[in-house]
Amino acid sequence: MEAIYVPQLLKAPKKTETIQVQEFLQDLETLTPVRGWLKVKHCGNYLEVSAAAETIITLTCHRCLQQYNHRLVVDTLEIIWLDEAAEQTDTLLVEREIAMEDLVETLPPRGFFEPSQWLYEQLCLELPQRQLCDVKCSGIQPENNDAATVLIDKRWASLQALKKDL
Repeated sequence: MEAIYVPQLLKAPKKTETIQVQEFLQDLETLTPVRGWLKVKHCGNYLEVSAAAETIITLTCHRCLQQYNHRLVVDTLEIIWLDEAAEQTDTLLVEREIAMEDLVETLPPRGFFEPSQWLYEQLCLELPQRQLCDVKCSGIQPENNDAATVLIDKRWASLQALKKDL
């Protein structure tokens, strides 16, 4: 997907551009291409970005470490403010305080909107925090191997004897 020049949206019909998505996104390993649509609407001092897309991704279960396929679905709407200060970065400040109202997405009014990067971020936000192959997954079951208990380092023999006394 190509970057969208924000002032160019003002010349589009209804100040809106709709993109049909059917491609693999860079940095996101998926089994199927991301399919859906993405709509960017210029509303004066902000962009209204909405998308509905889905793909299938391979995850690893956190309990049993087996891989499984998971359907990733995005159906979202986000407001991105257009602000001249968005392109100003103060590299001299290593640490600065940020107010709660500054925790919003901003773009410069004469900048570019990257639809593929935005869609990648939305899909990453939809990744499950607890990756389980099944709700009833019991995890890795240890093998009951008596041979492992027989092989004890002689240096630990006295500790093993004390453990038996307790």
